[in-house]
Amino acid sequence: MSAQVKEIATKPFDGQKPGTSGLRKRVKIFQQEHYTENFVQAIFDAIPLSGATLVLGGDGRYFSPEAIHIILKIASANGVAKLIIGKDGILSTPAASNVIRKYKANGGILLTASHNPGGPNADFGIKYNSENGGPAPEHVTDSIYEKTKTISSYKIIDLPTVDITKLGDTTFGPLQVTILDSVSDYLELVKGIFDFPLIKSFLTAHTSDFHILFDGLHGVTGPYGKAIFLDTLGLPADSVQNAVPLPDFGGGHPDPNLTYAHSLVEAVEERNIAFGAASDGDGDRNMIYGKGAFVTPSDSVAIIADWAEVIPYFKGGVKGLARSMPTSAAIDLVAKKKGLEYFEVPTGWKFFGNLMDAGRLSICGEESFGTGSDHIREKDGLWAVLAWLNILAAANKESKTLIGIRELLNRHYSIYGRSYFSRYDYEEVTSEGANKLTDNLNALIDSPSFAGQTYTSSSTQAKFTVSGAYNFNYTDPIDGSVSKNQGQVVTFSDGSRVVWRLSGTGSQGATVRMYLERYVAPEKSAAELSGDTAEGLQSLIDVALEISKLKEFLCRDRPTVITVRVAPFLCAYFWPADRAPVIGWMASCGGECLDSHEEVSFNDVFSQKQTKLAEIYLCSA
Repeated sequence: MSAQVKEIATKPFDGQKPGTSGLRKRVKIFQQEHYTENFVQAIFDAIPLSGATLVLGGDGRYFSPEAIHIILKIASANGVAKLIIGKDGILSTPAASNVIRKYKANGGILLTASHNPGGPNADFGIKYNSENGGPAPEHVTDSIYEKTKTISSYKIIDLPTVDITKLGDTTFGPLQVTILDSVSDYLELVKGIFDFPLIKSFLTAHTSDFHILFDGLHGVTGPYGKAIFLDTLGLPADSVQNAVPLPDFGGGHPDPNLTYAHSLVEAVEERNIAFGAASDGDGDRNMIYGKGAFVTPSDSVAIIADWAEVIPYFKGGVKGLARSMPTSAAIDLVAKKKGLEYFEVPTGWKFFGNLMDAGRLSICGEESFGTGSDHIREKDGLWAVLAWLNILAAANKESKTLIGIRELLNRHYSIYGRSYFSRYDYEEVTSEGANKLTDNLNALIDSPSFAGQTYTSSSTQAKFTVSGAYNFNYTDPIDGSVSKNQGQVVTFSDGSRVVWRLSGTGSQGATVRMYLERYVAPEKSAAELSGDTAEGLQSLIDVALEISKLKEFLCRDRPTVITVRVAPFLCAYFWPADRAPVIGWMASCGGECLDSHEEVSFNDVFSQKQTKLAEIYLCSA
């Protein structure tokens, strides 16, 4: 099969600057004539890839088949020697990182918008990963962006598309193409990391009191979940749900948090599941959630780091620990106790990758439900789920009573204390409002009189005195590169802090995130260590909103999503006098209760109230 290289004239499109995880836009934008071709050609213009081997795959979202064919045509025309493609175009982001590393590819093109919705009216994304398997560093993405601004033509070889549903080798013009199984290499990887016999023995011994549920949210990890939990660990079929990848993720939002992963939350509470977990659209994020026990991402990575020695991969020792700047300092406390080097980096997995490549980092995490280690160069949702199962299996090895998620959390707090932590997401706000918010915070940071000012909570009258304020800047200890203005931070005299940051993961408008953290020492009472997150942070939330003037600038009374720990409690609500009292599910939206005379089911709450949900309280009889 041969064809001539054609050169197609084009013009630049505005706004093709890759963010922290590639270029993300609405599908309809990528479908514009020449738009996708321009960006793909810019990758080949910016990076010398003639003769290279590249990995190609993604989360299977809408427009993926068309994008794969475009990339085949342009890669072949630009002299790429070989493409390794996941069957059906499917490769989770962690699996793609592993394939790049295992087969010593020169890089990879990932078709994903991660946790963003999919479908013809939703999001698509293209991301370039380097030869270490991790996201391209800033100097590479900057170079790609510069090429998009001056592009005048792109090269293609126009041939019938390759059948990506069939495993094996084929050609596309001069390009060699290998279609490989999307799951097998990743399954082999995790089998070499975790103690599967121990996990299976634990689960077999607790078939009656430790049920597991993994929710793929109709993203890419469904087939991986089946291979791990059903085929390898031998769990019953109902241990996995929403396991078929769909181009629109079944109409849902494939983001593993308490608002969007409601299919998992509902099932865990209704079925009394001891260990529930969900993954996002492309498989790099995770949520750990059991009956009455939600694990914040900050606590999750700290507990994994504390128990690392029970995971075979870390038998030789842990090199170092790290977290993104907005993530709570829980993992720092583990590092200090164990005498390990630890790092605070900007948001973006590429910053962890440099430290890993230099042999200075083993375990790391971001508060945005991303957790991982140096086994690959991406965060890895299923890795985190298996790490928790390995830890729970080890913790129960000699225990006469069942140790579950709640017991493991309480043990951790009793040793290290607890960082009450929450994140408020304000999605798709106007860029103008987001910039005004940023300008206001920068003005306060630059003001000599800001430090020392005292603010009073409007709801509790608690007082907070500002001890410092700064823009977070980071100098990479490996390559010396400097990343500036990574988020505004205000600290208080009691050790609390608030961070505000513009996110680069949205496809339109702006997303503002506000992070709140308050530390309680381990010597405090059990009640203080195990309290409700929303209550523990309310005073700080009041002050943070006052300082930032967030509601004024963003014109939002409530966030789109809040990441909090769920506190279960028994509640009763009453119908009018002629009806019997009912005990059941209730929900609270930003402190404002739903109508007490309205019968509320989980489906109603999450489908009708979804964009207004702030705090979720699970109540059961």
